[in-house]
Amino acid sequence: MSHASSPDGLLDKMLLAIKEAQKARLQAPPNPWVGAVLETANGLVMGHTQTPGCSHAEIDALTQAGSDAAGSTLYVTLEPCSHYGRTPPCARAIVEAGVSRVVISLVDPDQRVKGRGIRYLVDHGVEVIDGVAKEAVRVQLAPYLKQRSTGLPWVVLKLAVTLDGRIASSDGSSNWITGEAARNRVQMLRAESDVIVTGANTVRIDDPRLTVRIADTGRSPRRIVFGKIPPGSRVLPAEEFLGSPSELLSDLGNHDVLQVLVEGGASLAKSFLDADLIDEFVFHIAPALHGGSDGTSAFSGTGSATVSGLRRLETKTVVSLGNDVEIVAWSQRASELIQSL
Repeated sequence: MSHASSPDGLLDKMLLAIKEAQKARLQAPPNPWVGAVLETANGLVMGHTQTPGCSHAEIDALTQAGSDAAGSTLYVTLEPCSHYGRTPPCARAIVEAGVSRVVISLVDPDQRVKGRGIRYLVDHGVEVIDGVAKEAVRVQLAPYLKQRSTGLPWVVLKLAVTLDGRIASSDGSSNWITGEAARNRVQMLRAESDVIVTGANTVRIDDPRLTVRIADTGRSPRRIVFGKIPPGSRVLPAEEFLGSPSELLSDLGNHDVLQVLVEGGASLAKSFLDADLIDEFVFHIAPALHGGSDGTSAFSGTGSATVSGLRRLETKTVVSLGNDVEIVAWSQRASELIQSL
């Protein structure tokens, strides 16, 4: 097996595979959303993971290529599987198709794979190069990578705040701090998540639906409320949960939940923060001012007593959403975990 940094020719094809993988983001879970590019004598063939029980990215590309796959190079964002699950092993199909070289971004941390796919390919005479564009794929597959390596889902906290850090006014109202573009982005965050959690107080005050209102996503995340759900709430049907955030995440991880979106108020956000359970922070910042010391801060309770005690995050993206700004940042713990894989 070879280790490649990022030779231009390999990198260009892998970037195409990463782009192709994004097409599978909403349909693949609990499988990873993987992209593949097959470079044949007659051109490039793209493939991506289908719904669970259907073709993985490699098989999607190989099926389209047919006999052209013989002697080809396959670029794939994650190590091909080597075990029987809902579908037969991809590594075997690659060998049988006559692929001569496989270029991989990341080794799959799933204990059923984790190097076995690469070993199978090498043992059957296929050249394997790994590590190409691995940083980009680590980010793209972070929820899957965390769940498969730790047993816990990736936790995203979304908060809409004013410039002076308020998520609600003194009367408890928070609709709408941000504009339509930011609200549309929240819809995609929901569609990408397997579970949405909120607090009973948020349900009582805002009465949210927490549904995905994007056509053709095929996603309907579970809705879980910390506390008792008032009768007739629009979030119904939903589940009540009376335990701790840690207990919930442990249970969800055991059921192959990859991503949890927290859309609660200041108290729920604080409980996840204090337990160091948040992997990704998504702040939607509106150019608006509450203008006082009242109102609701992003997190309830007592914060850091000193500047040296501040929680430092790793900024991933800063983008404009209409008149608002989205900042996405990871916790240091999450960044270190993903970088280690």
